[in-house]
Amino acid sequence: MIRKHGPHFFVAMLAISLLGSLAHASDSDFQQGIKALGSNDFAAAMHYLEAAVADDPDNVRYANEYRKAAIKSKDFDRSLKFFEKLTNDHPNSANLHLNYGFAYVDKIPVAGSITQVILANNALTQFSKAVEDKPNWINLYTRGVSYLFWPKVFNRAPNGVADLEQALKVQKSEPRQSYHAKTYIALGDAYWKTDHLDKARAAWQEGLKLFPDKAELKTRLAQQGDDLKNTIEANFDPNKRVDTDLRDLWASSQK
Repeated sequence: MIRKHGPHFFVAMLAISLLGSLAHASDSDFQQGIKALGSNDFAAAMHYLEAAVADDPDNVRYANEYRKAAIKSKDFDRSLKFFEKLTNDHPNSANLHLNYGFAYVDKIPVAGSITQVILANNALTQFSKAVEDKPNWINLYTRGVSYLFWPKVFNRAPNGVADLEQALKVQKSEPRQSYHAKTYIALGDAYWKTDHLDKARAAWQEGLKLFPDKAELKTRLAQQGDDLKNTIEANFDPNKRVDTDLRDLWASSQK
């Protein structure tokens, strides 16, 4: 007996076929981009990686590797323009807003002091949109840490405390990951910046119990006074490149 299919069946099959082709195309573009990047062909790498991100805007790995290519090629403005367009096209993509914010952060070390403030503020705007769209660990953690880079006169460290406390709650409800140690480090730093040293040490101690090999936690707990101050403030120097590589996230998702 031959079963007849209605028009909705064929529409569904066509949609599945198109989605499969799109996924294949984006992966092919990504692989081409990585290959070009390996041979320092930055023009080709940026072209193919942009195509991959545009086809799959919520792919953490694609957007992350594209930004890394922008850093290597020092083409920060191209990266910013690209993410500006994509976030306009996909205003509810938390992944795009997150990487758009990081694209601003990536440019900060090569900018002048006044421009650095503008870039930092633009980054914070994008991080906030990412939190609004999806208040998950990475978005809360990222915005929380970004508040800690601001001078004390702006009084943004308390906002950092709030975000990082929420990030800690989120990660405690999820399987433990190695990158969760960063929350204890940053939260302790945030407490220190808001003059709550007892809370800072408690956060670092709790983190060390869970991540006993984390050198940053050991160092902070072993220091006091100016030594501790210098250790913490060294992490928030706008002239030093921040590690914005999200490799741990997509690597974890493939386990």
